[in-house]
Amino acid sequence: MLKTLKPKTISLIEMEISIMKLFGIRQNIIVPNISWGFDGIHEIDLFILRKSGLAIEVEIKRSIADLKADFKKMHHHSSNRICKMYYAIPEELLEKSISLVPEDCGIILCYKINNNQQNIARARIYREAKLRKNSRKLTSEEQFKIARLGCLRILSLKEKLNKSMKNVV
Repeated sequence: MLKTLKPKTISLIEMEISIMKLFGIRQNIIVPNISWGFDGIHEIDLFILRKSGLAIEVEIKRSIADLKADFKKMHHHSSNRICKMYYAIPEELLEKSISLVPEDCGIILCYKINNNQQNIARARIYREAKLRKNSRKLTSEEQFKIARLGCLRILSLKEKLNKSMKNVV
């Protein structure tokens, strides 16, 4: 008898991957975890740079407590270099989260589906973010900095992967 897999709670890395796929890694530069290297910008979970030079911020929240704590931060996710802002949450938190997310921010739902006895992470836009009126395109220099930060992330991820593979052998 075939056993049906119950989708497990979605992990942070699964959320990141599914959001990256949602926004299209072939069409956009998508950099995770920007916390330094971009002159005075606040910490950003996923920074999405479109071909147009416009930037999107995605803040990933896995719990209601995490979401509420985000609104206590001093920067309030404000920057004229961010044209749209999304909060990404696990699908099961939507009902409790929707009233907390500011009206101008979009909502991305992350969830798992069961496909051929495998749980696969997915993301979809539940509510579209509104374009921020005072936002601007990134300069060529700023776009290069974002691309450079993305390349730096590749090196650190490969180093971690290499180290974990040595521990397995």
